[in-house]
Amino acid sequence: MEGEEEQKSEPVLAWMRDPVDIDLYQAECPLRLVPGLDPRLVMALQNMGISSLYPVQSAVWQETIGPGALERDLCVNSPTGSGKTLAYALPIVQMLSTRSLRLLRALVVLPTRDLALQVKEVFAAIAPAVGLHVGLAVGQTSITDEIAELVKKPAFEFSNAYDPEDLQLETSMGSSVDILIATPGRLMDHVNTTKGFTLEHLCYLVVDETDRLLREAYQSWLPTVLHLSQLNTKRMVACPRSAANYRMPGCLTTCLTTIRRMGVERDFNGKCYPRLVKMILSATLTRDPSKLSQLDLHHPLLMTSGGSRKRYQLPEQLESIKLGAYLMDTFGRMAKTHS
Repeated sequence: MEGEEEQKSEPVLAWMRDPVDIDLYQAECPLRLVPGLDPRLVMALQNMGISSLYPVQSAVWQETIGPGALERDLCVNSPTGSGKTLAYALPIVQMLSTRSLRLLRALVVLPTRDLALQVKEVFAAIAPAVGLHVGLAVGQTSITDEIAELVKKPAFEFSNAYDPEDLQLETSMGSSVDILIATPGRLMDHVNTTKGFTLEHLCYLVVDETDRLLREAYQSWLPTVLHLSQLNTKRMVACPRSAANYRMPGCLTTCLTTIRRMGVERDFNGKCYPRLVKMILSATLTRDPSKLSQLDLHHPLLMTSGGSRKRYQLPEQLESIKLGAYLMDTFGRMAKTHS
């Protein structure tokens, strides 16, 4: 009883009390019925042997590309095997495909190298279809090799007196990838030591296996990412015209439309300004307010699956029976056989 009373008295954030039920979505949504899905991505998915989206994928699509339009940060609590990776990979790839500049705009952080490699495979299967490049920073190779993959080399040799604040040189050492899949330790290595590596243009942050990542500080990777990504936001708010580079220089109306699709804050004297859109996912999402507060979520929307109480998703065709009834039936048949 004492344990039950403690569980009932455990603080629960208001936004977690009324989650969206993922299971209410269609069991499988054929690709031809997915609203707004880029035909190039349809073909890429079909090449992967995918003909329809699972409920969690349909639910996230509705809150990103669909009517939700990323007005809120998303928290997805769904069991392993339910299709969470493609759920966030597909809308991120589609949203980034509308921008021509090569900048690091999406970051996916995972706790282990093996998980990062799995996620990289999913992104690599669909991103090239719309002209996007995906990078990996997990320590699988030397940091020198990773730098060569992630950062464009300058067009000229520079001296030891290189100033990282030099905008011209920074531009010449721009990102070679649009999306980066990383483990927190190697991510911080690049943040701290790699010239030309920047998170200032980041639009989307995905924290997969959130519980595991929040349990460890990993060189304070989370506050560092949040701080560095805000630098670009402040610059765009101070000088809105620079934000037009996301689509058409000099066209502020188009810029604001793009920003709204990225996700906006609406409490800045009625004005819109860009924010870092966050998606957090876990099979067992923590309810600890102190841990969730680290993510600095914007009006978060919780999406849960009925099976999310279980860490792994079992096949629907798997039948379950009561052990007692099974044993009584078995012993009964055995008694009749020997009588």
